[in-house]
Amino acid sequence: MTCGRQNQRRAGLALAAAALLLAGCGQSAETKGADGAKDGAKGGAAAGASASASAKASVAPLGPGEVRVGGEVAKPYSVTLADLRKLPQTSVEVRFTSAKGEQRHTYQGVPLHDVLKTAEPRFDAARKNGQLRGFVSATGGGDYRAVFAWAEIDPGFAKSQVLLAVSEDGVAFDDAAGPRLVVPQDTKGGRYVSELNQLWVGVVDPVVDGAK
Repeated sequence: MTCGRQNQRRAGLALAAAALLLAGCGQSAETKGADGAKDGAKGGAAAGASASASAKASVAPLGPGEVRVGGEVAKPYSVTLADLRKLPQTSVEVRFTSAKGEQRHTYQGVPLHDVLKTAEPRFDAARKNGQLRGFVSATGGGDYRAVFAWAEIDPGFAKSQVLLAVSEDGVAFDDAAGPRLVVPQDTKGGRYVSELNQLWVGVVDPVVDGAK
């Protein structure tokens, strides 16, 4: 009889231990689940914060007639027709052909080189004539785009200067339209970019060296 009671007692203790073990495992899983949810919430919050920071860091939209100057420059900035009119002006008479036939105009504006020089292009000074590795991409209305070698706009190399024109034949451009790129040395008007909104400075080295 005593042995039977002892066996029952042992069996009861074993069942109790098993129940506690199972309860502990369940609690551990629940705890892990809660921790995982917390980690997920933290991750979501971090992702949200990162997205918010990225949104804040994104480039602000341009105003009407505003031109953004950027790329491989130390001081990117934007400029408007009103800003350009305050700078020393240059006049040039040009003749070129377009879809409308032969064009003859007198433009007044600011040399493109002066505008870009303000942004301080980052050319490699350790290379001989490092600026000759540079180029400028000009974007206008309708995503129209034209490219210039730096030597074409640098007065140290070019005979004529590309202008950011503020007027044509004495008539000022509308502020909302922005300046027009004028290229006196061109015989065709393809690079006379209208409604200019972006000037991007680059260097050819990453493209050329990467193609090797």
